[in-house]
Amino acid sequence: MVTLAHILSSKGSAVFSIAPDATVYDALRLMAERNVGALLIVDGHRPVGMLSERDYARKVILEGRSSLDTKVHTVMTTPLTCCPPSHSVEAALALMTHTRVRHLPVMEGDTLLGMVSIGDLVKSTIAEQQFTIEQLEQYITT
Repeated sequence: MVTLAHILSSKGSAVFSIAPDATVYDALRLMAERNVGALLIVDGHRPVGMLSERDYARKVILEGRSSLDTKVHTVMTTPLTCCPPSHSVEAALALMTHTRVRHLPVMEGDTLLGMVSIGDLVKSTIAEQQFTIEQLEQYITT
């Protein structure tokens, strides 16, 4: 069983974040620079929310707000959905589907260990299935 800890050990634990009082424009600029679709919102050292491209489209653009004037805390997604590193890929995918999020911070108690995206989990699932297929093919041909 592949866990979120396994995923983080291979992809790394870098998490891009921004403060809740930053502007949405600054958050979008950081997302573009880092080529990511979401940022963790951190107040001091405490994760408090998430800002995604979806939040921007629905809560800034469609509501006629200015990204230069709007603070991140007014449009971020809360409450924050998190997972422990012991969660399996399947459990994390189920949680993401249920809560309709695409990014999950991985937390051990109050400690942020990293973040996984739905893309990370799908990639892991495909790799695990490919391994199983190869093992079955090898079994059949021997």
